[in-house]
Amino acid sequence: MTATSPSPADTRNRLRRAMPITQQWAYFDHAAVAPLSQPATLALSRWLEQASQAGDTAWPRWAAGLAATRLAAARLIGAHEDEIALVPNTTTGINLVAEGMDWQPGDNVVTLADEFPSNAYPWLNLAQRGVETRRLPTDRGVVDLQRLADLCDRRTRVVSVSWIAYGSGCRRDLNAISRMAHNRGALLFVDAIQGIGAFPLDVNQLDLDFLAADGHKWQLGPEGAGFAFIRRAHLAGLRPHGVGWHSVVHAGDFSHIELKLKESAARFEGGSHNMAGFLAWGASLDLLIQLGIENVAAAILDFTDQACTALKQAGAEILSPRQPEFKSGIVTFDLPGRDAMEVRRQCLEQGVVLSCRGGHLRISPHAYNNGEDLQRLLTALEH
Repeated sequence: MTATSPSPADTRNRLRRAMPITQQWAYFDHAAVAPLSQPATLALSRWLEQASQAGDTAWPRWAAGLAATRLAAARLIGAHEDEIALVPNTTTGINLVAEGMDWQPGDNVVTLADEFPSNAYPWLNLAQRGVETRRLPTDRGVVDLQRLADLCDRRTRVVSVSWIAYGSGCRRDLNAISRMAHNRGALLFVDAIQGIGAFPLDVNQLDLDFLAADGHKWQLGPEGAGFAFIRRAHLAGLRPHGVGWHSVVHAGDFSHIELKLKESAARFEGGSHNMAGFLAWGASLDLLIQLGIENVAAAILDFTDQACTALKQAGAEILSPRQPEFKSGIVTFDLPGRDAMEVRRQCLEQGVVLSCRGGHLRISPHAYNNGEDLQRLLTALEH
């Protein structure tokens, strides 16, 4: 182990010191809504103090913080800051593409049947324009690439997939899916909310066209602050909707009315930003970048491997694929003979937070969860 590659235990301890949630809860629900990091909490506190005591005289400082957040998001995925649109949620990012493309009757979108609704409804909504949405079933999240390719034809405009399936936790081979989509003349959209902040991703190495992710899961930010990546080559091909004062080059000159859109993804940010949310999210991004996303990923996988072993010994049936190429920070499992919702309720009573999805139990630990948390989970499940 080199000095630049800390052990999972080192990363775990460093991040744990920045997570106040650990003082009360064993928290395993980052695939739903994450607790805020200490830096994010401090950023929110500063904003509250400034907003109450200084009003809009603090706005230039907030604007500078917003620019830093945009840069951090770009750095996180290997993009240019001009390719980043700050959006309130993943759904908004998906709709930038779904509502922005020049669809023609007979076009189609290819996606997966186990997508979170936000990556289904925007495409299904295109039926009114004569656009078909084709949904491929998966095997516990595992994608049959040949079957996905067979769904594509010359009228396929977009292939849209989640990087990591929210229900099964299956991590998909974006490199292979990207090559397949482009070989068939389609663009690739990635819903990355269950992976960004937990695993490294480079949009250029993977040749992704579009991506969106809210910051309130693995990125440890508040709800209402996230980003969309739109490759610069596609900016002119998307019709902006929700255009407002912030969309234009002369955004600060309110007396100058001229529809001259910014030459960046910021053209999709029509109005005022959620300053508090973006500043807090940016603080968590800085924390994760300092830790190194590759180190965060190693700590997460180390913990989920331990958790799967312990859960099996406790009689659980692991449903998530755990082969190296598929595993993620999400582990779905069953306890035979136990009602999942009742198990979750009892766990909450004992200070352990997990989820139910599709009738199964789901844990989604982050890099700061440790052996003590795991033991609390096992004890709660035993009871």
